[in-house]
Amino acid sequence: MKIICIGRNYAEHAKELNNPLPKTPIFFLKPDSALMQKNQPFFYPDFSNDIHFETEIVLKINKVGKYIQKEFAHTYYNRIGIGIDFTARDLQNNCKEKGLPWEIAKAFDNSAPLGQFIAKSRFDDVNDINFSMNINGVERQNGNTKNMIFSPDYIISYISQFFTLKIGDLIFTGTPEGVGPIKIGDHLEASIEGQKLLDLRIK
Repeated sequence: MKIICIGRNYAEHAKELNNPLPKTPIFFLKPDSALMQKNQPFFYPDFSNDIHFETEIVLKINKVGKYIQKEFAHTYYNRIGIGIDFTARDLQNNCKEKGLPWEIAKAFDNSAPLGQFIAKSRFDDVNDINFSMNINGVERQNGNTKNMIFSPDYIISYISQFFTLKIGDLIFTGTPEGVGPIKIGDHLEASIEGQKLLDLRIK
């Protein structure tokens, strides 16, 4: 099982981090040890002082595919969920300054909390899905998939040129603006169309 994450897929998020808009999807991987399910608590690691939350729609691949054409990409996933791409921003910035890869800031243990999934058939249009993140009862992120630079189907088609997609693979599709730091004691709740699907606490 692979965790494939798309970066800079919302224009406003790219702007808030002073990053240029991509012309093709930017992606990176997280190992399966990054996955955290069943609303387990996230324990703040000792190696960072600046962990940020990034709320994302997640696609779950349901059949094997390679060189998938965009018009058929919708048949390769049947469930949609929500997750968090935790990022050690201090480590990431240090790596960027030195021109180094920054998996150390993205792929650490438990950096990919994953909520429940919803059948894709429940949505009229996957390109118009509202999702949000509340922290301590206050909304911090509010996004819609229509604002993605690259649509879910395009992402699947593009990624499959490089990686064979397999059953159970997860694609984190990028985060909208509003990312920020977490702290011990925070309570994070993520929802799709008003339905809470992820609930975790920072310890």
